Amino acid sequence: MNHEDPVLLHTVGHVLHITLNRPRAINALTHPMVRLIDEALAAAERDDSVTAVLITGAGQRGLCAGGDIRAIYEDARAGGRTSVGFWRDEYRLNARIGRFPKPYVAVMDGIVMGGGVGVSAHGSIRIVTERSRIAMPETGIGFVPDVGGTHLLASAPGELGTHLALTGDAIGAADALLCGLADHFVPSQRLADLVRDLAGSATPAEIAGTVQRYATAAPAGELAAQRDWIDACYAARSVEEIVDRLQNCGVPTAKETAETILAKSPTALKTTLASVRSARRLGTLEAVLDQEYRVSCVAFTRPDLAEGVRAQIIDKDRNPQWRPARLTEVTDADVAAFFEPLGDHELGLVRADPVTD
Repeated sequence: MNHEDPVLLHTVGHVLHITLNRPRAINALTHPMVRLIDEALAAAERDDSVTAVLITGAGQRGLCAGGDIRAIYEDARAGGRTSVGFWRDEYRLNARIGRFPKPYVAVMDGIVMGGGVGVSAHGSIRIVTERSRIAMPETGIGFVPDVGGTHLLASAPGELGTHLALTGDAIGAADALLCGLADHFVPSQRLADLVRDLAGSATPAEIAGTVQRYATAAPAGELAAQRDWIDACYAARSVEEIVDRLQNCGVPTAKETAETILAKSPTALKTTLASVRSARRLGTLEAVLDQEYRVSCVAFTRPDLAEGVRAQIIDKDRNPQWRPARLTEVTDADVAAFFEPLGDHELGLVRADPVTD
């Protein structure tokens, strides 16, 4: 194992350890990393000596800050298609994680955003700590939640998922547990001991029991106390009506939330709302990933993605010039175009045979 590799693999006891190893970039995913993880999981499925997988992130800042959006920005600016190939492999990896037949233990410590959610929150055992900050922040860069994120958010209680999808807000441990993005809270100072003890766990029941022994109650979150206005406001049919309800419901936090939403890409907001609501109807992770791939392929060709990344990451002026600039200028036809079938270029997880190796 070369400690400079972007993904480190080693087996301790019966557990395959996967470590995302780009700590200076908060372990942001690249295309080679996605392929390495997928290959490792495929091998682990076949290896009877491996009874579980554990995924962690190197460094102290987080599991994974998402995909390498600088690379996506450069690709979009150059008129390339490399990013589309990255998403194809990434979403197939997300599907593999979702149906992985052995315990898949994800330590969602620190920052876990975008693609980081995709390699963790579809696992069977998802651990958060007091340092966890989990988000799908795509609307802020003119994009739409992907990596199965709309599937996860659509399954959250009430309208909490819609709230998180539109605002891109980061949440802590208790709120991640409430929203179904995580299963257990383990204090960060106990993670090393948990990882050590997992190595001696030989069966799924032993893996689950080991995690349970370390799990405890999470510190209080914020969303449970806000359910009344969140559920009432986000039940509206359109983004415009959601914003209107937020501005006029009489709750100061709701009014601030309306301003947060209005700073995002209007096109991304409307497409995100349609994506989450469609994900509820689609039901399965594979069907939603197929839909997200269509949406991502179209978003890649639209100006807001490159502009959002420019404003937030490249120039950092925090002043994106969205096109169009207002919600009222984004038509139903504009949104529908994101969901059009791709013909021979579909991701095809639903109609395809299970991923083989």
